[in-house]
Amino acid sequence: MPGTHRLDPDRFAQVIPKEGDSYLGAPGAVLDGGKTNQYAFGGAAPDVSIRHLTVQNFVAPPDEGVVNHESADGWVIEHATIQENSGAGLMAGARQQVRASCLRGNGQYGMNAYKGGGPIGGLVIEGNEITGNNKDDWERRKPGCGCTGGVKFWAVNGADVRGNWVHDNRGTGLWADTNNNDFRIEDNLLEANDGAALIYEISYNAVIRNNVIRKNNWVEGRRAAERGDDFPFATVYLSESGGEPRVRARTDRIEVYRNVLENNWNGITLWENADRFCNSPANTSSGVCTLLVDRADRCSAPGISGAPLYADCRWKTQRVDIRDNRFVLDPSVVDCTAKCDRMAVLANYGTYPEWSPYKGEQVAEDVSLKQQNRWHENVYVGPWKFVAHDPSRVLDSGQWQGPPYQQDQGSTFGPRAGG
Repeated sequence: MPGTHRLDPDRFAQVIPKEGDSYLGAPGAVLDGGKTNQYAFGGAAPDVSIRHLTVQNFVAPPDEGVVNHESADGWVIEHATIQENSGAGLMAGARQQVRASCLRGNGQYGMNAYKGGGPIGGLVIEGNEITGNNKDDWERRKPGCGCTGGVKFWAVNGADVRGNWVHDNRGTGLWADTNNNDFRIEDNLLEANDGAALIYEISYNAVIRNNVIRKNNWVEGRRAAERGDDFPFATVYLSESGGEPRVRARTDRIEVYRNVLENNWNGITLWENADRFCNSPANTSSGVCTLLVDRADRCSAPGISGAPLYADCRWKTQRVDIRDNRFVLDPSVVDCTAKCDRMAVLANYGTYPEWSPYKGEQVAEDVSLKQQNRWHENVYVGPWKFVAHDPSRVLDSGQWQGPPYQQDQGSTFGPRAGG
């Protein structure tokens, strides 16, 4: 029926669907939690559909979701508006489809694609508007939590993210974090997010293509520059993520091509933290191991110093192919004079823990020279700089193209944008 509908005034009152149930809202139908109910739709029943319904004003706790609270499988959410809720607007289960919907103004996430019982596969996010999420600014409440975004993905094995408008989120637009694999991120418009448009972190095998990415990272990038941080905080940030042929996917690389990046704060950064690996105290995804090692305790001295564990205990930034993209920067549009103009491939100097076999410069050498990370056939307009090996090594285009890095072969470098 049209109009506003409410549940019982008990915080745990919610709709518990049965398998295959379908909820179709009449024009103007709203399910309102009244800032009292925590969850709108819960339970473990699969293959539920929700269409043409607005869900608002629910107060889910942090990291929990209002719609599909238990991350049940096979749900379809279409032509829905999920807005002004605490926590996440949506959770996700396997084979979930979210299409032609608006995830707007939710306190933590538009969607939190996390399932405690195991990985999520076959996820489709298509044709949605995802905007204004992380309204409650959780990264400030819990500094360094990595617990926000327009959409956050955890251990998703197979996702198609296409044709979405992801904009004006506080923090990151799309953030894949921890053992995700086999993503296709294509034909999206990612713009004006406070932080990165896209983070792909300790994950594997993805295609990122035909996206328009503009005016992102102005808030977080500027904040870092103003505090004197010389790290190239990026608009597309590939952190300990790469192609791995042993992990089955539709590609065995991370392929970044035919995208337009325009007037963002920095471009693409490929980063590998020398101290972050399976079983390291420096791994913020504590207790999680790579997809190549079955038990974290195997990644310990002395075995980690030899094959195969020396290689397999690391999430590697490797086999990244960045080609046929257009990178445009006009500093007068971004309103910056420094630290907003960088592409990067780098690592830190390994120091920790004491038993780590990755100390020193070896990881920086590997990520910048030996792990098949390539830029080529790109077009640059504007005053771009390039960072290789570590944050102190800032190069011009000639040094970037010359030995030892030999990046961006076949690329063109145009005049200063706006000049």
